[in-house]
Amino acid sequence: MKARKLSELYAFKQALTAAQRDSVEHEAVERAARERVDVDVEQSLFARSVGPVTTLVPSSRARMLNPRPSPRPRQRELDEQAVLREALSDEIDIDSLLDTDETLSFRRPGIRPDIVRKLRRGHWSIQAEIDLHGLRRDEAREQLAGFLRDALLSRLRCVRIVHGKGNGSPGREPVLKGKVRGWLVQRSEVIAFVQARASDGGSGALVVLLGKV
Repeated sequence: MKARKLSELYAFKQALTAAQRDSVEHEAVERAARERVDVDVEQSLFARSVGPVTTLVPSSRARMLNPRPSPRPRQRELDEQAVLREALSDEIDIDSLLDTDETLSFRRPGIRPDIVRKLRRGHWSIQAEIDLHGLRRDEAREQLAGFLRDALLSRLRCVRIVHGKGNGSPGREPVLKGKVRGWLVQRSEVIAFVQARASDGGSGALVVLLGKV
């Protein structure tokens, strides 16, 4: 096609531009139609895979978020445990420090005698216990130190410590029984202890009364 005049060339350019625009718009319409078909196909496939669904009823309940646990100073706890373990000596002469009776009861100086009687009769409920039976000496000492530390932090008043009767020890001698007594008297928060009643372990356990440090 040849343009004889400038006006004809301009009109030809406009017509070409319009044709190009119509072509672009047509392609866009076709592409959108194809995309809608693809979406419809995907939704149909999903609906067939999932099956029938039920719309949830709106709830006025507030969503409760689980609180995060408080951070634990693990290194400080390990350091404190090491200090406590080292502070419980095996060389202490308990007889030179304490007056104990035939039932292995103990009260710290300044504690009234009736406290021991009340403790023996179960006046205070046992709030926690630890079983050291079967542990080696160092293991028992470490476990006891940690247990007393946690009891102190939890503000517990009365706990039970099971040390065993020594039936499985060489010579049937209760090795931990004397060790536990010696360790307990070194802890200032231990204000009294008595041999447990038969129902609470008898000669294989102690009931310990804790005070404030």
